[in-house]
Amino acid sequence: MSPPGVEMADQALDNLGASIATRPDRPPIISFVDDALTETALRDGLADVLPGAIDSRRGGIKAAIAAMQKSATPLVLIVDVSSESDPLDALGKLSEVVEPDVKVLVIGRSADVDFYREVTRSMGAQEYLSKPITRATVTRHFGPLVLGQTPAAADAQGGRIVAVVGAHGGAGASVVAASLAWHLGVARRRHTVLLDADLHRGVGALLLNTVPGTGLRLALEAPERVDALLAERAAQPAAERLHVLSCQEDLDQQPNFAPEAAAVLLDALRRRYNFIVGDVPLAPIPLYRDLLRLCHQRIIVMLPNLVSIRDTLRLIALTPGLRQTQRAVVVLNRVGMPGGLSRRQVEESLGMKVDVQIPDLPKQVAAAGTMGDPSVAMKAGFRAGIIELARQVAGSGLIDGTGTEDGQDRAKKSWGVTTWFR
Repeated sequence: MSPPGVEMADQALDNLGASIATRPDRPPIISFVDDALTETALRDGLADVLPGAIDSRRGGIKAAIAAMQKSATPLVLIVDVSSESDPLDALGKLSEVVEPDVKVLVIGRSADVDFYREVTRSMGAQEYLSKPITRATVTRHFGPLVLGQTPAAADAQGGRIVAVVGAHGGAGASVVAASLAWHLGVARRRHTVLLDADLHRGVGALLLNTVPGTGLRLALEAPERVDALLAERAAQPAAERLHVLSCQEDLDQQPNFAPEAAAVLLDALRRRYNFIVGDVPLAPIPLYRDLLRLCHQRIIVMLPNLVSIRDTLRLIALTPGLRQTQRAVVVLNRVGMPGGLSRRQVEESLGMKVDVQIPDLPKQVAAAGTMGDPSVAMKAGFRAGIIELARQVAGSGLIDGTGTEDGQDRAKKSWGVTTWFR
């Protein structure tokens, strides 16, 4: 089995193969950036879709112009225009020294829509990202272009699906999923649904102080009846823009799901919600496999112990779905727990950096679960971890991607019985 991203990367190299075969002197991709943070985000984001390190250089677009005057134009050229007083003029000068078929991807400081249009339409660049960029935004927006693909228009118009899975039982995946959904729906005010896929012992409804319904089972058993309106009615309101889709089946009953049920349900939910946060158990059940395959982003929640390290590596090695352009986001939960490994020890064992860490706060998390109010646990390191997780997995769904203090305070004030009803 190929590692995640390798098959897509091979396809990209095949797509570019004719050009490379004709002009072997043309490198596949070169970047010219101004700062270390941008370079790291760019390198990590493209590493999720391409094997091997990219040729990354410092100096921004001025260095790119100087280099392109003396060497062959790469197939993909990434330039940073942040330090330019007139970035459009600099892009014009760059166009005079590169070959016309080059794909130019631009990074800059301006977040102005008119500037974006000038760069991508008038100047002919393939894409533009404003700083600060993240690994996730690079993978999502630059990744398909580097691979010679373009995101399907229909898929780009729907909501974003993230699947949260624990490396093993007790890792805290349900708490992370509920907290992420709460942050997106209440603090960030995006239309969000928490999809609890554990139909027998799921705790999503409890964590958000709602009651399980029966609509989820009906939707999975009869997908031909599912549409956006039915999917919304099957979900229970937890806040103005936060719903929970769950059920509580008898322990001695196993629902008979239709093979295409997960895909139909997710398509319906994407027409209604900006974010679908799935709490997906780790078990060899077709429904769970489908949810992990059909999501845009997988999130692996692990504990600082050897069992979690072993199973996290196994989860990372799973073949990615068609919508997944970057590897799974790894959340190291309960950092500092008694008897646990340090973050450094975990990263050395994984052979990679963890993406998000959440401290061990047993009292706050337990209180939040008892009260059905995630805001109780949104303190210090826990809150920072959830905000960072949202930033990494939301793609372009969060405009500022940070979660402001005012947004958090407003969410705390509005959370209560009166917000359960629209």
